[in-house]
Amino acid sequence: MNNTPAAKPAVMFVCVKNGGKSQMAAALARLHAGDTLEIHSAGTAPTPGGTINALSAESVAELGASMAGEIPKPMDPALTARMDRIVLVGTEAQLDPALELRHPAVVWEIDEPSLRGIDGEERMRLVRDDIDRRVLALIEELTQH
Repeated sequence: MNNTPAAKPAVMFVCVKNGGKSQMAAALARLHAGDTLEIHSAGTAPTPGGTINALSAESVAELGASMAGEIPKPMDPALTARMDRIVLVGTEAQLDPALELRHPAVVWEIDEPSLRGIDGEERMRLVRDDIDRRVLALIEELTQH
């Protein structure tokens, strides 16, 4: 009998600069999934953003999630190639067609409240809540046995 535990599903959340939406998704996934998933985030820009978006970090902290210790980072082709799921958080990020993927990437069309004149903390909470609903559904999908 093989008692080796099955590998945890690996997911990477991606946006352009890896300073806001993809970091929010990763923080919320860590909060809700605990150690049942291997969770990463990255940006598609050759040089990611310099810092984490402070409003994004404050917004997820309101739910008990943390971006502490996180920094924007570019995509690592070796890491990307072994992901079970790549999620583009928003429609702005475009993956390099040369990247090797185990499965097609999924695009989440995230609500953009600023298009309706909603900005600041209220905007960030709406974005966070949209991402949070999607993260919960993804966790359920990836952890069903």
